[in-house]
Amino acid sequence: MKKFSSSQIFHRYPWFMPSLVCLLMIGIYIWALQGLKVDLKLLKDSWPFITDFIYRLFPPNLQVLDIAIKGLIETVQMSVWGTSIGAVLSLPIAIASSNNIAPLWLRWIANILQNAVRSVPSIILGLIFVAATGLGAPAGTLALSIYTIGYLAKFYQQAIESVDYHSLESLQVIGASKIQIAQYGILPQILPLGLGYTLWMFEYNIRAASVLGVVGAGGIGFQLKSYIDGFEYTKATTMMLVLLVVVTVIDWFSSKLRRYLESI
Repeated sequence: MKKFSSSQIFHRYPWFMPSLVCLLMIGIYIWALQGLKVDLKLLKDSWPFITDFIYRLFPPNLQVLDIAIKGLIETVQMSVWGTSIGAVLSLPIAIASSNNIAPLWLRWIANILQNAVRSVPSIILGLIFVAATGLGAPAGTLALSIYTIGYLAKFYQQAIESVDYHSLESLQVIGASKIQIAQYGILPQILPLGLGYTLWMFEYNIRAASVLGVVGAGGIGFQLKSYIDGFEYTKATTMMLVLLVVVTVIDWFSSKLRRYLESI
């Protein structure tokens, strides 16, 4: 009997690998669904409670609009400083973790640091800094700074690793120093992408700052939680609508700016 190697089987039956992957994905989703233990009857019975909660959110109470705007300004300030501090601290970690720049031992340390930061939820960071500095925006800003490092360091690392080697080799051939290679070879290639990642993180931190308010870390989230805890749902709706408008505007503006940076 003629035997076929695995490569011959894939070549002879091109549908085999896609079918195998499809079956594997179906199996994973079935396994995950079993672990969730979804009770469809419970979901059906809870629908009246969901609609009742949504009904109590309207109409928005515009009497607290000034409070919402004040909380929103604080949230944006937290995001500006948290993103900026995190971006500055992320850059050396990204350089230390890049395959095309750093030695192996340094990459291991930097990657472990990235993973350690990303594994801590923002809520936990908020609780840590609330315990350190007390309630308010300073705790939220510090939490956002550390939270930003975990993501921007990884994004910056990927940008550095995507640098075109040929341009760096050309600079090495003409005798450029390492600083000149970084200045003229690496920086121009990663700057548009890095700025785009930073803008995306700023958008995300606006939302994250509102979540940190749940643990007393300042911003509009603190007011939002206070109104929900006091069953003042129409006032909470005003907070969410103001946040929605600002996030939409920032998202539109940053998307335009990112496209401009990518075209440079």
